[in-house]
Amino acid sequence: QVQLVESGGGLVQAGNSLRLSCAASGRTFSSDAMGWFRQAPGKERDFVAATTWSGGSTNYADSVKGRFTISRDNAKNTVYLQMNSLKPEDTAVYYCAASRRPSAYRAYEYNYWGQGTQVTVSS
Repeated sequence: QVQLVESGGGLVQAGNSLRLSCAASGRTFSSDAMGWFRQAPGKERDFVAATTWSGGSTNYADSVKGRFTISRDNAKNTVYLQMNSLKPEDTAVYYCAASRRPSAYRAYEYNYWGQGTQVTVSS
């Protein structure tokens, strides 16, 4: 049974940082692309960041470039999202996802999803 479990969300003030973690189990993810998406109330789920299976290539939404960093540790089956200089508009539920493809940047390309972790940024 494949599971993705996010952690690290919370309430922070604007300008501060958070680090999200996603622990994967149930299959070997070292060949999978991993990504982060977010969904704010009343809005669609949006792409945030993704990394290829090796971690050698990453991609970010324009809104988070320069502030967020995605990384992965295949030995631990874990992917991270370091979020710096947080803004109120970053408030959303953040979802971790895994794709059976070696690279993936769109929601439909992902096969497995976590339950999400809430990130709230106050002004």
